Amino acid sequence: MARFLFVNQYYWPDVASTGQHLMDLCEALAARGHAVRVVCSRGQYLEGAGTAPRFELKDGVEIVRVEATSHGKNGSLARRALDYLSFHAALLRALFDGARPDAVVTLTTPPLLGLWGRVLQVLRRTRHVHWVMDLHPDAEFELGLLRRESFTGRLLAFLAAHPMRTADVDVVLGPYQGARLVGHGVSAERIREIPVWSSADEVAPLDHRFNPLRASLGWNGRFVVLYSGNAGLVHRFDELCEAMRLLDRRRPDVLFAFVGGGPRRKEIEAFAREHGLTNCEFHGYLPREALRHSLPAGDVHFVSLVPEQTGVAVPGKLYGILAAGRPVLFVGAERCESADAIRAAGAGACFVPGQGAELADEIERLAADAALGGRELAEMGARGRAAFLETYERGVCVEQWADLLEGVVASAAGGTDRSRAAA
Repeated sequence: MARFLFVNQYYWPDVASTGQHLMDLCEALAARGHAVRVVCSRGQYLEGAGTAPRFELKDGVEIVRVEATSHGKNGSLARRALDYLSFHAALLRALFDGARPDAVVTLTTPPLLGLWGRVLQVLRRTRHVHWVMDLHPDAEFELGLLRRESFTGRLLAFLAAHPMRTADVDVVLGPYQGARLVGHGVSAERIREIPVWSSADEVAPLDHRFNPLRASLGWNGRFVVLYSGNAGLVHRFDELCEAMRLLDRRRPDVLFAFVGGGPRRKEIEAFAREHGLTNCEFHGYLPREALRHSLPAGDVHFVSLVPEQTGVAVPGKLYGILAAGRPVLFVGAERCESADAIRAAGAGACFVPGQGAELADEIERLAADAALGGRELAEMGARGRAAFLETYERGVCVEQWADLLEGVVASAAGGTDRSRAAA
């Protein structure tokens, strides 16, 4: 049995994707007999959603929630920065309580969280595994929020790169992200690729006729282009908005539905109001247990990533869409984790910035296919589901993680035994 400590701002019952993936991994490790402790924020992902208990034991995982501000992802950048800073400030005591972990796993929310892994690696002589969900401050550099050559930019870049260079293992979500780390001086030998996932038990193809959510939303009889999740600063919606405008009167049967939130959500709503669009509607976040109905409710899904963010972020929502057996329309760089996965699976179509008209034409073509029985839609969805089961299913990915972490601990124990024998 090994002792694992995980550190991330979000954990159950938060709806943040990093917290949900972390819960899957932690509960799987606990089921294998390991002692698992999570330190997270007591605040919620959604502003005003309340707080969870300070201490809790769930499915064998010890959860320690520290007091921090909780303005949520829908808050301003300044308020989100306050959430980050307050979480960092609250970590000191929690990370040094209890027995020494055999390995600490730090995620990347908030930015610079890997520094705590480095501190524990040095002071408590534990192994450090850095789980790179997003790259900061690369994201801020590419968005123009921070100048790379400024003193602050150079300082943050150094502070972010140091724990990645010294971690025993850096786990990335794909090859383009791994290449970013190598560019920051991380040895390729330290890098492992494990994608994020969805669960075949939670999300599966579901015929529209038997989907109560689709019926309750009044989507029956419409061809639904669905965007589900956070509309973040790293996502791109210009082409989708252009497709909405072009198809508003041309194809009244096409509905663009947005489920979730995020800072870009208001921009999309403003575009719809400015152009008097009647072919779009907006809904709030749904709990994880609702995904079994919400993801199959769309006929096709939209996913995007600003091209400059290639390797910085990897949209995890893609894997839930593939699990639901629905085709994907992607806008972003021609080559990136998402585009490569969609093409390899034959599960949709990819577009580059500026191809709003082409995106509209593809939506119209698929809507026509749906009207004729949806054979092509079904084939693309089936190919996506098969790729999901092979590569992006929870059991597959969590097994890779468990093997990796157990190997890290075993190698540490072997090194200790060898050093004792030598003495």
